[in-house]
Amino acid sequence: MRTPIFLFAHGAGAPSTHPWMQRWAQRLEALGPVFPFDYRYMEERRKRPDPLPVLIAAHREALMRARQGHDGPVVLIGKSMGGRVGCHLALEEEVAAVICLGYPLCGGGNPEKMRAEVLLKLATPILFVQGTRDSLCPLDLLESVRGQMKAPNQLYVVEGGDHSLVVTKGQLKAAGETQDDVDERILGKIREFVTNPEA
Repeated sequence: MRTPIFLFAHGAGAPSTHPWMQRWAQRLEALGPVFPFDYRYMEERRKRPDPLPVLIAAHREALMRARQGHDGPVVLIGKSMGGRVGCHLALEEEVAAVICLGYPLCGGGNPEKMRAEVLLKLATPILFVQGTRDSLCPLDLLESVRGQMKAPNQLYVVEGGDHSLVVTKGQLKAAGETQDDVDERILGKIREFVTNPEA
């Protein structure tokens, strides 16, 4: 696969300038050009995310901008809500792959408010990167959904990771490693996935 470009969408509560987003944008640059962007509500400093169709439209505009001057395959990558909106956009636009850093499968952490419908419609290869402490995406529920999906899909589990893939200090100390070590392993999985998304 040619060098991919990464369109990087933020989660519901923090913009693309947030330190977490900045750190991940820098990491991803090792794999290809990265285009972080903000949804309109975030640009306008509103706290409540726009309705889904408005979010999808903003994501599409960002995709068109990212494609100007870059002809590499596009990977939609997003934190939480940004990953979910990327999945919706992938139903309508041709992209090489989708990567979800903490997919918000259960609205507000409620298993009765499942957001699986878009995943079942998806045909684009997708990588889920999920922490074992993420209450918004219990891994048993995700496994059940993955079993019903038609899209090629992979899961990378971050042991002890929360919704932001952050591992507790105690667990890091016990393992004799840092969060950077954890993030580098995630990046390694992302590299492997974008090289062969249909695996």
